[in-house]
Amino acid sequence: MLATLQSAWKVDELRRKLLFTLGMLFIFRLGAHIPVPGVNTQVFADLVASNTLFGFFDVISGGSFKNFSVFAMSITPYINASIIMQLLTVVLPSLERLAKEGEEGRKKITQYTRYLTVVLAFIQAIGTSVALRQALVKPTVWHYLLVALTLTAGTAFLMWLGEQITEKGIGNGISLLIFAGIVSRVPAALYRLVEYLQAGTVNILSVLLLVIIAAVVIAGIVAVQEGQRRIPVQYAKRVVGRRVYGGQSTHIPLKVNQAGVIPVIFASSILLFPEQIARFFPGSKLANWYLAAFGWGTFLHTLIYALLIIGFTYFYTAVIMNPVDIADNIKKYGGFIPGIRPGRPTAEYISRVMSRVTLAGALFLALIAILPNFVLLATRIPNIYFGGTALLIVVGVALDTMKQIESHLLMRSYQGFIK
Repeated sequence: MLATLQSAWKVDELRRKLLFTLGMLFIFRLGAHIPVPGVNTQVFADLVASNTLFGFFDVISGGSFKNFSVFAMSITPYINASIIMQLLTVVLPSLERLAKEGEEGRKKITQYTRYLTVVLAFIQAIGTSVALRQALVKPTVWHYLLVALTLTAGTAFLMWLGEQITEKGIGNGISLLIFAGIVSRVPAALYRLVEYLQAGTVNILSVLLLVIIAAVVIAGIVAVQEGQRRIPVQYAKRVVGRRVYGGQSTHIPLKVNQAGVIPVIFASSILLFPEQIARFFPGSKLANWYLAAFGWGTFLHTLIYALLIIGFTYFYTAVIMNPVDIADNIKKYGGFIPGIRPGRPTAEYISRVMSRVTLAGALFLALIAILPNFVLLATRIPNIYFGGTALLIVVGVALDTMKQIESHLLMRSYQGFIK
């Protein structure tokens, strides 16, 4: 691996891309420590420490939410806007036509996504400043507006930063920003673990068990992320003039985890929202009953969380993978799946295979998402920041970035990471 990195560093273009990416990530981490004006950061840090929802946001933002910096909302509004635009592309015929127009259509959809990101960021910033008004130094209308505009500007800057990394650097910029935010919590988590060991809160066997579980989970994530069900496709030969076209064999790769981490984000948002509302009314009997019955870590919460993830995995996979379109494209170019008639039978076959493959991916996502509950019971180590969702994001982004470096090296006849 070190030899591969040395080879990558010798390529001028690749070295520039790597340095540019590292420079943008440094700016991102620098902005995570610039506080929003007029906010008592200590009061906000105490709120985050005592709240599950805020703790989840803090992990995704890499500590920016706890510091209430200009990047406190992270890139979450952009992710939400992208998901909404993907769903609208399926629902609205005008957006569907744009998506099929090639590069120009995609640029137009990207522009709409940016506008929607700014709108969602401003709405979320207003809600955040009002809900956490006890952390504001002067809770006036103008101060709410100042905080909202600052947070919105921070999210817009992160969106631009991610696009610059994608265009001029290595890897997907938005994913790398989330990756950097999560990885930045590693030193603090290790320091806290050492403090627990010194204080006698946990023993060395619990730490070893945590390391073994983490290694097994990472290996499982890599296997599922790389897992594919390949459907063979044969193209018939066509004679055009004196030339013969087609006749080759290829395949349709159906990934086991086609939806990525999106179903986990959907399910987390739906379950954490009513929990956060209940926490705003600590003296209410209804709120206390809800937190006792459906709070994080309870049996009902874990069960509903897993079922929602499975449901959203099927839903999102159906949105991004249309078997009818795949079958039509195969038929259009003279292809067929051996033993299956073109047209509707092909679409039904692809749909049936996709449903079975998606079930395995959905069950895996649900297991990864509820893993921290079982790890806490097994190791008795409190405040495990790197749960299954964070590991899923980190490993997925690392694999994607590694593949991009691999492709650059193979273009220049260097040996890559994968052997």
